[in-house]
Amino acid sequence: MNEVIALLKNHRSIRKYKDSPIPEQHLEQIILAGQAASTSSNIQAYSVIAVKDSERKRKLAKLAGNQQQIVESPVFLIWCADLNKVRLAARLHEDVELRQNVELFLLGTIDATLAAQNAAIAAESLGYGIVYIGGIRNNPKEITELLELPELVYPVFGMCVGVPDQEPDLRPRLPLAAVYHQETYKQSGLEDEIIAYDSITREYYATRKGGGKGGEQETRWSREMLRRFNSDRLRDHLHDFLVGQGFKLK
Repeated sequence: MNEVIALLKNHRSIRKYKDSPIPEQHLEQIILAGQAASTSSNIQAYSVIAVKDSERKRKLAKLAGNQQQIVESPVFLIWCADLNKVRLAARLHEDVELRQNVELFLLGTIDATLAAQNAAIAAESLGYGIVYIGGIRNNPKEITELLELPELVYPVFGMCVGVPDQEPDLRPRLPLAAVYHQETYKQSGLEDEIIAYDSITREYYATRKGGGKGGEQETRWSREMLRRFNSDRLRDHLHDFLVGQGFKLK
C-alpha cells in the first residue's frame, strides 16, 4: 500500500472545523486538482462556487436542513452540473439549442461528481477535512436563486472544507465480496454479506466517537437503508425543479 491509497482509505467525514481560514492558493490548487479529473469528451460540464460569506453560509445551512457544519466551515463549495457553458460554447458557431436528453444531464452530473472527489482528495492531502452535503437538494430553487445560477445549471451537492476539529472513527464499509464481482454480478451470498455487515455497523454506531448515532444499539446498515428509502429524503420535487431549470429529462 502506498501513500495515496493510505490517504484514500483514511477518509472520514468531518463536521467540526477549527476557526482557521483556507489560503486562497490552497483553494485554487484544490479546484485545479478537481479540474484534472476525467471528463466525458472533455465537455467539463460543471462549475463550483466557493462561499465564504457568513450570512450566505447561514442561509445555505438553513436551506440544507439546518446543518451547522456549513456555517462553521471556512469554505463551502457548491458543485454544479453546468450545461450553460456548453450551450454558450456551441452558440459561438451556430445559434441553436442543445439537443438534450437524460444522457446529457447525466454527463454534467457525473463530471461534477468526478471533479469534486478529486478536489476532496486534494484537500485531505493538504491536511483539511471535508464532508459532502446532499441537503442542498432539499430546496434547490431557493439555493439556485441565492447563488444566481442560470438556466441549465443545478447544484448537485455541497462540500464543507476546513481544518478538522474532531477525530471521528473510520466508518466500516461493506465487505469486498458485497461490492466486487468478477465477470458477472453474483447475487448468491449477497444477503449473507449484508447480515455480516449489519453486525459490524451495529457495533460501530453503538460505540463510535465524533458524533452521530453513538449509543443506538439497534442501528445497522440494513435498517438505515429501510429508513432512507421510506422517507421524504428521496426528494420527489427534484424532477419539476430540473425541468424548470431547462433540463430535458427524456
